[in-house]
Amino acid sequence: MPAKHQAIQGQYDPAFQAVRDEFECNFLERGEVGASVCIQDHKGRTVVDLWGGKLGDGETKWTRDTVSIVFSCTKAATALCAHKLIEQSHLDPDAKVTKYWPEFGAKGKDQTTVRDMLGHRSGIPALRAPVKADGFLDFKYIADKLAGETPFWEPGTAHGYHMVTFGWTVGELIRRVSGRSLGQFFYDEIARPRGLDFHIGFSPSEFSRVSKLRLFSPNTDDPLSPFVAAMMADQTGLQALAFRNNGGWHFDAPESWQAEIGGAGGISNARGLAGMFRTVLGSDALFSRARVDAMRTPVSEGEDLTLRIPTRFGEGFMLSIDNRDLAGEGNSAIIGDGAFGHVGMGGSLGFADPDAKFSFGYTMNQMGGGILLNDRGQSLVDAAYACI
Repeated sequence: MPAKHQAIQGQYDPAFQAVRDEFECNFLERGEVGASVCIQDHKGRTVVDLWGGKLGDGETKWTRDTVSIVFSCTKAATALCAHKLIEQSHLDPDAKVTKYWPEFGAKGKDQTTVRDMLGHRSGIPALRAPVKADGFLDFKYIADKLAGETPFWEPGTAHGYHMVTFGWTVGELIRRVSGRSLGQFFYDEIARPRGLDFHIGFSPSEFSRVSKLRLFSPNTDDPLSPFVAAMMADQTGLQALAFRNNGGWHFDAPESWQAEIGGAGGISNARGLAGMFRTVLGSDALFSRARVDAMRTPVSEGEDLTLRIPTRFGEGFMLSIDNRDLAGEGNSAIIGDGAFGHVGMGGSLGFADPDAKFSFGYTMNQMGGGILLNDRGQSLVDAAYACI
């Protein structure tokens, strides 16, 4: 690679040369700064494990163990915790949320089911009252506020992306049912058994491994996504509240890395993401095939009341979303028909495809536009499927 870039490091099976080539192309042609990509098969074999470039400071090298915030990929980790409790018969997806969290039934939310929560149908993708300073760092404060919130629509009748609130709605269910915090439960039941470098609540002793992110800078002539257009048109509407009413949350501050923000605060790299999704594949999967099929069965499809585009969700996971007919970047995340996973704002992605028998992870520090994938991540996904 040119001297201005760090050489790509890691290893890959020669059958996946196309993934390596696209990864390099991301640096040469698509503005990648620092990134990692990993693919594992259903037998646990790592067929791609690559990283390269620089940290957010533009100087320090991205290493094998560099991690970064992966935003909404964290929702997949939170969802896996809920499915673990379902598998253990401690949580019933058809039960009313009030069975486990009585206070949540306030102001017309009493008929909300656990499945509604997992499928972004619970009607509280935002809080109306201003969040206190650093409120996102206080798990109980936000959970209590959401319990007392009036829904933006009748729960169960429509869906809208719970951009950050998913981490407290589903996360509080996990806390109430298990008696453990979301981060602790994830570590005990998912991360520790597989040695995953994925964290909901990161230890200060490891902060030196974190690459801060570089914000997306749109061109003035770029078309606005429907979400951004709606946010700009109504500064007090749902979209503005979902994105901006966060108590001054700064995602790349050390106190945020340490907090358990289950909708958008996870810390990992591609190896951690691919490894997390490998837990649903193979003979040593942590979940039954019936539970995996529930994860990828659509429960919400069509117009998303938050993002203002068509979206598709299983029980806690994004399914393939193809909105290439819409103008602008970040409106699609195209994976296999039977695959499920989650994107993170700016372009990170983790997913599993039980039919194609592989799991995938991609992280980066140069954010792209929109909420879903940009051409860097999608090019790697497309190359992976071509190789498979």
